Formats: sequence, structure tokens, C-alpha cells
Amino acid sequence: MIQSFVFSDGKLVARDLELEALRLVRADKGLLLWVNLDNPTDAEIKAVLEGVFQFHPLAIEDCVAPNSLPKVEDYEDYLFIVTHAVDFTRTDKFNTTELDFFLGRDYLVTFHRTPVRAVTTQLDRTAKSIGVGPRGPDRIAHSLLDLLVDNYTPVIEELRTELEELEENVLARESAQKKLVGELLHVRGDFTKLRTIVRPQRDVIERLARGDSKLIRPKLLPYFRDLRDNLARLDETAGSYHERLMMAFDIYLNKAAFEANEGIKFLTAITAVTIPVMVIGTWYGMNFKTMPELDHGYPWALGCTLVTTLLMVIYLKKKKWF
Repeated sequence: MIQSFVFSDGKLVARDLELEALRLVRADKGLLLWVNLDNPTDAEIKAVLEGVFQFHPLAIEDCVAPNSLPKVEDYEDYLFIVTHAVDFTRTDKFNTTELDFFLGRDYLVTFHRTPVRAVTTQLDRTAKSIGVGPRGPDRIAHSLLDLLVDNYTPVIEELRTELEELEENVLARESAQKKLVGELLHVRGDFTKLRTIVRPQRDVIERLARGDSKLIRPKLLPYFRDLRDNLARLDETAGSYHERLMMAFDIYLNKAAFEANEGIKFLTAITAVTIPVMVIGTWYGMNFKTMPELDHGYPWALGCTLVTTLLMVIYLKKKKWF
């Protein structure tokens, strides 16, 4: 699906144009154009990215193919930016969505395969003409990135809630820990995935905030620096939560090892208690032809067995093996 908005002096003057009209607007340097490609077909990709804007084949290839990490590339006339939005699906599964930008002097093209909350919000605001309209594509790009970064906070809060639940379950009874290892590994994977996205995305915003590209106007640099600082705080928060998760995992492993040692200690104590019975019973169980103890020795043997067993139990009690 192709969605388009045309601005003139900060006012929305047209939207959802045909391809021929997009070419005419693209040729008019006095207009600002935003084109959003939402899960487009191959024909729409070819018509817009190649036909209307004539982007570099490598940029189009990187846009169409999924990218694992955020990045920014300067093609002189425009910037190609890869970002990732984060969200939880309806099944509470951590999910990421790639959002690509082609940022030119008087246009912005956004590309995504699945719905992105930040884009949907910005589309609604633009359609309703809420606030002052943008006077540059960098303003639209900043608004989208700002919404995208804001959506990181609920995800981190959700992961924090899961982390606190895991920390409570670590010291719970064994019946509550049957799936604890799987949950620990699942949340650990979510935190790792989040950090591998936030950190390079912070580097992308850092590059935009330095003012290296002429496509970012100087008056917008403080806004991009604010985005960079927000991502830095999110990265630090995710890092601290990841460390807490690793501590919880270590506590669980130590607790499991302690419980295993307790079981081994109990079995060892049982073995130690049976030593007198085994020694005395084995000795008197031998079939000697001439053995004086056979006539009156069994009561003594039974008494010795009971006394030595009792002494062994008392000794192990003092050692707290029971």
C-alpha cells in the first residue's frame, strides 16, 4: 500500500496521490513529500523506489531484504536509515519490526513490511493536521524516531515485570520452578535481543545528532541529541536489568546445587547409619564351624548393633546431617 502526503509551507495540501502525480510533486522543489510504503508489492516497490525516486540499487536491496542491525548510509543526495521498532504481540511475545527511511532534501520515504505503531500514530496526526505541519523531511523523520523510541519504554517495563516475577520464583518451592529455567532463558533472549537493537540504534542517532549530514538542519540537532540521550538511558536500563537476570540465574543454579548436595548428604548419612549393622551382621553371619560367640553372642551382637547405630545417629545429628 502506498500512502503519500504533500506539504506546502507547513500545510497539508494533498494526500494519496497517483504515481504520475507523485512524479510531478517530486519534480517541484517547493513542495515537501512524505511517501509511506506499508507492506508494498514488488510492483509498488519498483514503481516508487526505482521509478519515482531512482534510489541506488544497493539501498533498495538493503531496504527490501531484512537487516539484522540498525545502520545509516550516506548517498550524498539522501540518507538511507535502518531502524527497528519494538513491541509485544498479542501472545505477549517480544517482537521487532524494521522501519527504513530514505531522507532527502525535500522528501521522506518510509518502508516497512508489518504495521509499526510509530508510523500509524504519525499518519493519524498528519491526516488530522494536528499541530503545525512539518517544513522539512528531517522534522517528519525526527517525529517518527521520537515515537519509535517512546514505544521502547513499555517494552522495557514489561520485561522488568517479567524479571521481578522470575526473581520471586527463584526462591519459591520446587513445584513452582518446573518451567523456571525455560522462562529465564526466554527473558534473557528478549533482553539480549533488545540490547542488540538499542545500542546500534543509539549509534545511528548519534551520527545524525553530530550534524555530519547536511540533510539534518542545525536547528533540529538538539532534538536528535535528546533522542540519543533517551536511547542511552534505555540501553543502561536494559543493561542493569540484564545483570539482575544473570544474578537471578546464578542464584537459581546455586540453589539447585545446594539442594542436590543436601540430597547427597542425606543419602550419605543413611549409609553411615547402616555401617554398624553391616559390619556386625556380616561378622556374625559367617558360618564358622567352631565359633564361641554362636552360643551366647547374638544378644551381645544385637546390643552392640543398637548402641553403635544410636551413637552414629547422635554424631550425625551434632554434625547437622539430618
